[in-house]
Amino acid sequence: NILCACKSVNYVSDLYKSRRRKSLTVTELIIYCHIVTGGSNHTNDRNRWAFSFNVCDLRSITVKCEGWSYITFHLKDGTALPAIHFHQGGSTAFLDSLRKSKFKKDPYTTTLGGFSKVTNYLFDAFRAPELECHQRPAEEVADLLGELIPGLEINQQEEPGFEVITRLDLGPRPEVQRRGPVTMEEWAKYQDSEGRITNVPHLKDLILKGGLCHALRREAWKFLLCYFPWNSTHEERKLLQKRKTDEYFRMKLQWKSVSEEQERRNSRLRDYRSLIEKDVNRTDRNNKFYEGLDNPGLILLHDILMTYCMYDFDLGYVQGMSDLLSPILFVMENEVDAFWCFVSFMDEVHENFEEQMQGMKTQLIQLSTLLRLLDLAFWNYLEAQDSGYLYFCFRWLLIRFKRELHFQDVLRLWEVMWTRLPCQNFHLLVCCAILDSEKQKIMDRKYGFNEILKVSINCILHTSIQSFLIKI
Repeated sequence: NILCACKSVNYVSDLYKSRRRKSLTVTELIIYCHIVTGGSNHTNDRNRWAFSFNVCDLRSITVKCEGWSYITFHLKDGTALPAIHFHQGGSTAFLDSLRKSKFKKDPYTTTLGGFSKVTNYLFDAFRAPELECHQRPAEEVADLLGELIPGLEINQQEEPGFEVITRLDLGPRPEVQRRGPVTMEEWAKYQDSEGRITNVPHLKDLILKGGLCHALRREAWKFLLCYFPWNSTHEERKLLQKRKTDEYFRMKLQWKSVSEEQERRNSRLRDYRSLIEKDVNRTDRNNKFYEGLDNPGLILLHDILMTYCMYDFDLGYVQGMSDLLSPILFVMENEVDAFWCFVSFMDEVHENFEEQMQGMKTQLIQLSTLLRLLDLAFWNYLEAQDSGYLYFCFRWLLIRFKRELHFQDVLRLWEVMWTRLPCQNFHLLVCCAILDSEKQKIMDRKYGFNEILKVSINCILHTSIQSFLIKI
């Protein structure tokens, strides 16, 4: 189809109407931009302002509205063609015809290009920050989606040069049944005669769908937290534990051997110790493992956190880290194993506790983007209540729902998250599932900023984690 537009509305209207009824197969899209000037020759003007390009060379289109619509074409070689103005409308029909022309030209490439764009957008929302450098080039994801995927809305003015996907109709949520926890007998079937874990992807899938029985956690968490390599033998793990035990107690001796006089001249170590003592004394005190005065569990919690300051003195101790260690120590019941599993967990969430808190900023942006994609109406409501940035989810993300869930549910959720299935940022999907469960109440009762904050603090405690996991 030959598509035309120009500032002379009468001219382009006549030309457009004369062409639009014809079905033509052409290799070039020809656009005449005709500018009316007093007494000028229309033919000469058309020749002077005409430009053409191959449809296959089109990378993207920018659509702007400033009283009237105007369109700019961007080619794959970086060329931006002159803007085409629509003073009296017609831009929508123009783009519709262009989409049909582009789809006729190469339906296979256009369709797969459109789906690749949606796939990459979803992937970008779920993936970890360190993968951002591997983005697909813009040329591969800038195909016009238009009519190709029903239920997809496109905002053509928000970002120049490409469409911004703002909503995807995912259809009704399928019913999901979770399986029972992986048992000791099932786990044993995945070990060879020397103790190596076999078929790890399938085993992780079972853990994702059902978690672990409590008796198995002490062993399985060491693998999930990368303390033990999956392909290590029994003998290799014994040697690793011996080496790690020696390393742990060398670091523990470093802070144990600091005299009071030395500590008076070391303000950072003094501050770390003070914070740890305060937090340990109020961490999970209703749990039998930590309740009571002079509890051995509290002493171990204190000593592991102090030793971690020696392991990573730059980070040291930040409030909230005791919440991450507590369930690990509860399961391991061993100081050294708990320390190294905690180290692995901290490697994942390290940026959450750094001074700039870049990890938290990134996750909140990703969560907002994901919720906006999955439920635009709810996101718009939160935005209207000054909650669009989802700051009320801050504690959920910081310590992985530790204070919002019952203790046993924390164990179940964490082991599921540590499978890193189906994506690295699985916890963002958990956030969306929780928000979905509270959406109706928040919107029906017209909750404002303060009420939304209260709901975020109290809502999870009254619900089993299983009810959230079946929504993901």
